[in-house]
Amino acid sequence: MVVGAGIGGLVAALDLAVSGVAVTLLERSQAPGGKMRRVEVDGVGIDSGPTVFTLRWILEQAFERAGAALGDRLRLSALPVLARHAWPDGSRFDLHADPARALEAVGDFSGAGEARRFEAFRRRAGEVYRRLDGPYIRSQRPDLFTMTRRLGLSGVAELARLGPFASLWSALGREFRDPRLRQLFGRYATYCGASPWRAPATLMLIARVEMDGVWAVEGGMHAVAEAVAALATERGVRIRYGAEASRLIVADGRACGVELAGGERVMADAVVFNGDAGALAQGLLGEEARHAVPPVARAERSLSALTWSMHAKTGGLELDMHNVFFDRDYASEFDDIFVRRRLPRQGTVYVCAQDRAPGAVAPAGRERLLCLVNAPPDGDLGSPSALEIDSCERRMLALLARCGLQMEARAPAVRTTPQAFSRLFPATGGALYGPATHGWTMQFRRPGATSAMPGLFLAGGSVHPGPGVPMAAMSGRLAAAALMASLDSTSRSRAVGISGGTSTRSPTTAGTA
Repeated sequence: MVVGAGIGGLVAALDLAVSGVAVTLLERSQAPGGKMRRVEVDGVGIDSGPTVFTLRWILEQAFERAGAALGDRLRLSALPVLARHAWPDGSRFDLHADPARALEAVGDFSGAGEARRFEAFRRRAGEVYRRLDGPYIRSQRPDLFTMTRRLGLSGVAELARLGPFASLWSALGREFRDPRLRQLFGRYATYCGASPWRAPATLMLIARVEMDGVWAVEGGMHAVAEAVAALATERGVRIRYGAEASRLIVADGRACGVELAGGERVMADAVVFNGDAGALAQGLLGEEARHAVPPVARAERSLSALTWSMHAKTGGLELDMHNVFFDRDYASEFDDIFVRRRLPRQGTVYVCAQDRAPGAVAPAGRERLLCLVNAPPDGDLGSPSALEIDSCERRMLALLARCGLQMEARAPAVRTTPQAFSRLFPATGGALYGPATHGWTMQFRRPGATSAMPGLFLAGGSVHPGPGVPMAAMSGRLAAAALMASLDSTSRSRAVGISGGTSTRSPTTAGTA
């Protein structure tokens, strides 16, 4: 059984079904996707969750193992510009996907010396990614001992040289002289819900991941969830929408099913939980499940967000698909959020212009926009207030205007607050990325695919390998592999890894529901 039809749960269910296991997937909403939400505004759907699609090989492998091709199910277009950036002083910079064009653009923007430093930064980010790919990214629960063993002494020394013990912000200060580039690449810490001043320097690998390719998805990111759900159904997964799990059923200390909100009991041989792991630790699925994972303190929560899904007419600065608007005092944004626990007075604004995908004609009238400002994850405490939210909205529009973008909404925007995210994703306070990746040890403190309770496995953005659609998909593959390995502990007929298995278990040998 899989609980939760976010991308991690969908991929876990698909992998298990392909392994020959009977799978029931329970989802409390009426559609798949989890955080990959689609919000209807004025009769048209707007992607209002993750908007960046990278590391496509993760889903390609999952589809291939299921006997399908990702390219046959989804139309993906590579973005020539990863993001357009703007500052109140009139500076504008496009980060290109093509390395040669990116190098030229940095030179034009910041000079030849900074272009050379950018090229060195690209190499270092690539080296960090190469070093961490196996022992961290593809590991169901990385630990320092295993990483040391797999990397070897020389590999550990090289990784230490690349800076896991320094903050990303301090490392970028050594990489760049132009504070705008430091600000630009420091923003990658927020992909993990973290502050650049507290995130480890190894998060520079995100820069390499994006420069290896970002794709637009026809139909939006929600179409990814729909495609995985359709394939999983074809491979035998039974998906039940409107089925809210209220309690984990435990017998002899082992997870063996869930009780639904209406009282129905659905039994299983094992359970993959694709909700925030904090819901277990807070006892939201019963007291017996409380000790399956360690709790996450409020101070360890990752970023929340304040978002506006809207139709608007824009002018002035020409938008690309992904756009970032920086204010002057970047440090104050994270002091406000993580120290003062308030909406930032000088917050960065991200705008996803969903009608600006490659090949699309620039809209002449209204276009679909998602605007986002980072926020403290205190939605369960009733923060921020309505007055603070209105003030933040005015500051957002003022920053966009100072950066050269005029925006005129023709219909009321759908505003999603940390309080709303807290209701959508219980036990989070609105945090969108699980525990914040603050400090080099935090990456080893996330729960992995296996929990402390036999028969209970974990997937999703709150467990390793962390946030982002492809990485949450990876967590689903790791959870499925861990579940199958637990079944194989009594029957050695099969070995499963995240890249696929070599034989198939009979559906009558094991089932999840």
